Amino acid sequence: MTAHRFANRRAVLGLGAGLILGVTTLLGACGTSNSSGSLEDSSADASTTTVAAAKQIRGDRYCEVLLITMNAGSATGEVWNTYPLNDCPQATWETLDAKAIATENNVPIAKLNGPRYWLMNSVEKVGGVADLPKKDFGGLEMYRQATVEIGSLLEAAKPYLPHSVNRTAAFTYDAGARVYELHTPEGANYVMQTYSVQIDPTLTEAQLTDLGTRLKLPEGWTYTSQILDAPLKVQTATTAAHVLQDELGNSYSELVTN
Repeated sequence: MTAHRFANRRAVLGLGAGLILGVTTLLGACGTSNSSGSLEDSSADASTTTVAAAKQIRGDRYCEVLLITMNAGSATGEVWNTYPLNDCPQATWETLDAKAIATENNVPIAKLNGPRYWLMNSVEKVGGVADLPKKDFGGLEMYRQATVEIGSLLEAAKPYLPHSVNRTAAFTYDAGARVYELHTPEGANYVMQTYSVQIDPTLTEAQLTDLGTRLKLPEGWTYTSQILDAPLKVQTATTAAHVLQDELGNSYSELVTN
């Protein structure tokens, strides 16, 4: 099958589901952010680098910590990601204490998200990895990769609810790669960017082709997979990404044409 051509459609705002369970983006963050949540300047003189350009990142493992602040009942999260500093060793990950992390970082809530696995083949981002703030969480070094406007925590707990993620990045799926997609009745299309083993530790990529039989999709939604015969790029270098999650914590980015 050929790579999809997607019609222009209304932008969808809003991060993904399962936040109450500690499943965040991951947002598959991999992008720079500022503290206000607005996009950094990405003008022509900004440098652009490719994360792990010498190798494919598909299948690489990572974990995230989300530091959440509240303002008038609305939540904002800083997404801290182990990639590409380490592959989130399970023994170390299991020792992390969300309450202790929240206290140490002077925030009311910290959420642990992972382990997760990348499904895109490469990532381009505005600015270099060296420009990102770095922090140690219980022995796991992480970069601050994105800022997420979460809004209501109760709403964030709902699957299939899209949210806006500031990550200034572009994801590329190579020709010959298999992609896994959600399609809404309104014509929006989302491609899975990462899969999670936090809710179902037995989940593997091999199971994703038929994952639609397990998901409780909203009425009119469909789940498909295909092998690309041309590269597919999710371009959010200068605009916010629109990301949602299914009930298993797998994250999807909306595909939007310019």
